[in-house]
Formats: sequence, C-alpha cells, structure tokens
Amino acid sequence: MDTRQLEYFVAVAEELNFTRAAARMFAVQSTVSAGIRALERDLGATLFERSTKSVSLSPAGELLLPEARLALEAVDRVRSAAAASSAGIRGRLRVGIFTNIGFIDLPPLFGEFHGLHPLVDLQLGASASGSTGLADDVRRGRIDVAFMGLPEHDLAGLTVLTLAETRFVAVLPPSHPLASASSVTLRDLADDRFVDSPEGFGNRVVIERAFAEAGVTRVVSTVVSDLNEIPRFVAAELGIAVVPELTLTTPPGTVAVPLVDPVVPWQLSVISRPDPSPAVAALLGLFARRFPGKG
Repeated sequence: MDTRQLEYFVAVAEELNFTRAAARMFAVQSTVSAGIRALERDLGATLFERSTKSVSLSPAGELLLPEARLALEAVDRVRSAAAASSAGIRGRLRVGIFTNIGFIDLPPLFGEFHGLHPLVDLQLGASASGSTGLADDVRRGRIDVAFMGLPEHDLAGLTVLTLAETRFVAVLPPSHPLASASSVTLRDLADDRFVDSPEGFGNRVVIERAFAEAGVTRVVSTVVSDLNEIPRFVAAELGIAVVPELTLTTPPGTVAVPLVDPVVPWQLSVISRPDPSPAVAALLGLFARRFPGKG
C-alpha cells in the first residue's frame, strides 16, 4: 500500500466515477483503476461495487474511506512539518467560501497569506448547499477551512473562529405598510412572500428556526443563492426579506427595518477540524489577527 493508492481510492469514492477521479488526480484512467485493484489485493477486500453504469462504495469501502482520509491528512502534516523546518510551510489548502461574502474582501486577505506562505497552494470553492454543505465537507475532510454562517452549536467537534456578529433586519419595498415602522416582528411579516437563500444556507437555517420557535409559518417564493443580491430582488417587488445586517446593501427601492421580538443573532465564522495542519493553523492565525477579540 502507498499513499498514491489511497489518494486514488479517496478520489474515486468522492467522485463515484473513475474518469472524473483520474482527471482530478491528473492521471490516466487505467492507472487509477490499476491502483485501486492493487489496493484491493493488498487489503483482501472489494472496495467498490462496479457496473456498466455506476460505481458505488462497498461496505468495506465505506469503512475505509474515513480512515484513508485521516491517513492522507497525517501524511500531509508530516510533510508540512518537515518542510516548515527548512523551507517554510508548504502544501495544499482547500477553502470553502460563500459566493459573495461582501463584508470580507477575500482577494487581499488571501494575497497577504500567499505573501507570508508562498509555497502553499490555495483552492477556493463554494458549496451548492451553503454553510450546511461546507460544514459537512470539513467534517469529511473534503476541504480544510470554511467560512460559515451557522451558529456555533451546529458545529460540534470543529474548531470555530468567530469573525463578526450581527443581527437580522427586514428588507422591505417603500410601498410596504411597515416600511416606515421603527421595528417589526416575525409575526408582522408572516403574511408576506419572501425572497431568501436556498435551504441549507446558514442565514436561512437561522431565520427558519426563529420563525418556527415563534410559531410562525411563511412562504419563500423566490430563492437567490447570492446573499448580497437579495435586496435587489426585494426592490423588484418579488417579496420581502430578512437578512443579516452585516451583509445588507440597500439599493434604491428598499428600506431596512430592525427585526425585534425576538432579535435574531447571526455570526460569521471560519471553521476547521481539530489538530490543523501547519497551513490551516497559519491561515486561522491570520484571520485571528485581522479580526481580533472575536474568536
């Protein structure tokens, strides 16, 4: 068994497709297939159920996958530790981000990190299922660090660094009967149609819980994946919205009204698994310096 075989196994297990796994590993498909067969012979177990149309993990493969990820992470830490002692931190850093955070100017932040650690390769990407998907990706070892809009009690077992805290506000068109109110409650808004993020996004998870705890049902009629674009859809009179104040822009045709009774809190954080690699620890250290007094 060697680490390359484990890398092939994890790639196929995550892609469930030998062709995509080979492309991801910059290898030909026959090499990946041969590596998987060699690993299966070495372990004495079938790791994948194969057919002409699909590939799926066998029971043995399901058991091996988390252990293989841990083994590869351990190898990465050994390599990074050795490199750090002589030539600085090196390796790969996979970061999950929102489609548009707004509050944080990411390019200069990662540019600063690159200047400090030029041997670390950065891979940034979003999740179609928002913070919920990013948290799952971190837990499963698919990514190393993720920006997060879920509350801390949803992130058990992970390291959480809080970058900012804010509250939700209502975004209304000027023609709305409550547009001139000093504040609104969830019950005040119950009969309106809403513009909101997709299910699984951190801001929607938080506000859905607040509505449920208040015993209020609502209708989400328009779904927008970019949180910062939601007020523009309100301006187009597709509905109203409740968004974290920190992310709010108020384009012409909208007004923001504080949400009270209850005040619904929201936090922006960065998460990682415990025992981070040197590269992850360095990135978290940079965030802690740039956002002091929160984590």
